[in-house]
Amino acid sequence: MAHLVYGLCALTALMCAFLLLRAYGRQRYRLLLWSGLCFSILALNNFLLVVDKLILPAEDLSLLRTGTALIAMVVLLYGLIWDAE
Repeated sequence: MAHLVYGLCALTALMCAFLLLRAYGRQRYRLLLWSGLCFSILALNNFLLVVDKLILPAEDLSLLRTGTALIAMVVLLYGLIWDAE
């Protein structure tokens, strides 16, 4: 059951990223770009969770997962703070 939940979380983040980046392509509103990039990195984070917990349970990828989540939040914060219109 856990593999289903992890996979659905990754798929949801990927779909959010796709929709946000597609909306940015149409409207060129910069906040959509930063949000789309953030969700893209969060989708990568969720895929790393699937790899960490299900595919390679003997390996510890928690530091890599935490790093990607931090990068995602920094990207979004950059977009919210320094690229405000």
